[in-house]
Amino acid sequence: MPTVAVDKLELFERLGRSYTTEEFDQLCFEFGIELDEDTTEEVEAAAKRGEPVERAQLKIEIPANRSDLLCIEGIARALRVFLNLETCPQVKLVLPAGGEKDLLTCHIASETAKIRPYTAAAILRNVRFTQSNYDSFIELQDKLHQNICRKRQLVSIGTHDLDTLKPPFRYEARSPTNINFIPLNKQKSYNGQELMTAYESEKHLARYLHLIRDSPVYPVWYDSNEQVLSLPPIINSEHSKINLNTRNIFIELTALDETKLAIVLNIVCIMFAEYCEVPFTVEPVRLVWPDGKETITPDLSSRAMTASAEYINSCTGVSLSALEISDLLKRMTLEAQPSSSNPDEILVQVPAWRPDILHECDIMEDAAIAYGFNNLPKTFPTTNTVAQQLPVSKLCDVVRREWAYAGWVEVLPLILCSHDENFAWMNRKDDCTQVVKLANPKSQEYQVVRTSLLPGLLKTVRENKAHPLPIKVFETSDIVIKDSTAERETRNIRHAAAVWCNKTAGFEVVHGLFDRIMAMLEVPRIADEKKESAKFGYYLREIDG
Repeated sequence: MPTVAVDKLELFERLGRSYTTEEFDQLCFEFGIELDEDTTEEVEAAAKRGEPVERAQLKIEIPANRSDLLCIEGIARALRVFLNLETCPQVKLVLPAGGEKDLLTCHIASETAKIRPYTAAAILRNVRFTQSNYDSFIELQDKLHQNICRKRQLVSIGTHDLDTLKPPFRYEARSPTNINFIPLNKQKSYNGQELMTAYESEKHLARYLHLIRDSPVYPVWYDSNEQVLSLPPIINSEHSKINLNTRNIFIELTALDETKLAIVLNIVCIMFAEYCEVPFTVEPVRLVWPDGKETITPDLSSRAMTASAEYINSCTGVSLSALEISDLLKRMTLEAQPSSSNPDEILVQVPAWRPDILHECDIMEDAAIAYGFNNLPKTFPTTNTVAQQLPVSKLCDVVRREWAYAGWVEVLPLILCSHDENFAWMNRKDDCTQVVKLANPKSQEYQVVRTSLLPGLLKTVRENKAHPLPIKVFETSDIVIKDSTAERETRNIRHAAAVWCNKTAGFEVVHGLFDRIMAMLEVPRIADEKKESAKFGYYLREIDG
């Protein structure tokens, strides 16, 4: 979960009162977030030593699906609504004085489909920045980039001082050598290729270069004076850099995912629209697409959903009316009211900054949070069940116990391994009919799901070469193979394997271990002359390789 550091005094000022660490920790728990750290004691200790100190901070862990809580503005607003200190704010789109015909227009070139095909934009007018909310504005973009934007791969955000630019704007894709501008915090102009080289040594930007570096065209924003706004998803232009004196902010986003594009734009706009001269107002932007189609962004309209009071009561164990549940949902920034035609139905309006509400169960969860998880009644389940081990697990316990009694050590290697470990290093060929391969492996070490326990056991021996001989290790666990008849087209099979490592081969040791477990399982050994006719039992045979 992402952690957000907020100024302690500023947050308490927004909440209208001070809290002890214990009180605020309890408030966070009730709301569904977690106080990770209060730096007050560290700040006070540093001050006593005469060291320079910053203001005390509260580090709060936020659920990964609550992107609206990644800044102090979102946290304070949600907690104030939760504490009934204010109602859910209504964010509105406000057209320019001349109406829709005077909307700022952005033209999208067809070449952008080759690199980052989706874009959106918005304007915040007459913003009043302080050092505190300016820092929060920058930090929110960074938090969004690292989380929902997946390190700028899915969405990238650019913010600009609108007063330094001349509309209309253009979003294009050009050859790297045809793009020239002075990037943010630089003194000279670079073209696209030079920029890639210049930022290789800057760690905070080098990790994003691969997103467009090998593309024949780079995405770029221009104004009508051919002034570059940004080279997404890498860097903005120095020319349109925002600062504390910026009053009108142009926000542009480019993306590979259209859904996340809308979510991120809405969150950036709504979180900071409170600083506009007319609070909670956003000016939309007209986008003209290559096919002539026009769209207006952002879309701040709420989504209509319905929930059943009976369903919510059955999940939480309470007995509340639709009106009482509606009041609980209002504390979670959801506009709700009972249906006039159905006493069990609740009409819910989900605001644009709550993309985490996808299903009726999400509404139920918010109602439970507002009611208080600690206040939910504790009841015994209506059905009785008796737990017991699966037969295969009971069998595995017998194997583990007997082999451990015999002086062998159980190991637990990872179920993922490299393709070579599973095949080439085991003198086996991959016929592509059994092994399950990962589509996007994190590294070459984890490419396939193992089809044998031996690679893991041999890796264990390799990593313990300094251990005194003999090394006697075993494992009882699953392998995975393809199975077209199964629902998920794969099947887990429980295997047991053992490896003996010593200066001598020790076949008789492994043979004895195997005979021991067969004896414990009452599986008879089959004599050579009865191999063909026996219906039950085991025998040993030599295999090639």
